[in-house]
Amino acid sequence: MSLSEQYYSTEDLHPIDIVEHLAEHNEWEFDRVADDQIAMAVEGQWRTYSITLAWSPHDETLRLICTFEMEPPEDAMAGLYETLNAVNDKCWTGAFSFWAEQSLMVWRYGLVLSGGQSAVPEQIDTLITTAVVAAERFYPAFQLVAWAGQSPQDAMQVAIAEAYGRA
Repeated sequence: MSLSEQYYSTEDLHPIDIVEHLAEHNEWEFDRVADDQIAMAVEGQWRTYSITLAWSPHDETLRLICTFEMEPPEDAMAGLYETLNAVNDKCWTGAFSFWAEQSLMVWRYGLVLSGGQSAVPEQIDTLITTAVVAAERFYPAFQLVAWAGQSPQDAMQVAIAEAYGRA
């Protein structure tokens, strides 16, 4: 039975309810922060990623933010920002940014569900998986630039091949 088939009998299922079910199914630690928001921890190969999904009924958007801590030295920041640009050129969905004040590398994506559309579990599962796969794929490049002093071009060579696996 597909994930969607489990929900066909329920009308107007809240997207965060779907996320909560996926978190339970995958045995991820999670906290239902509010009716419209959930935070969870998803274990990757390189580290555990903090993922927050929030539903905005006003914008009709399900927003995903996937973060991991990163405190690069000040002299590495120019290279890190250059690497971010190179990484984002390779991303078709979502984008990375660095929140210096919080010392967080951030992957962001918004799923627009305008006109009263509903998200299906497969969409949300893909959303979460894509975030983790992107973080796993580019984490080594960020690390090499920030701490090993590699150029963004050299560091990006480790991210050329697509990451395989599933969150």
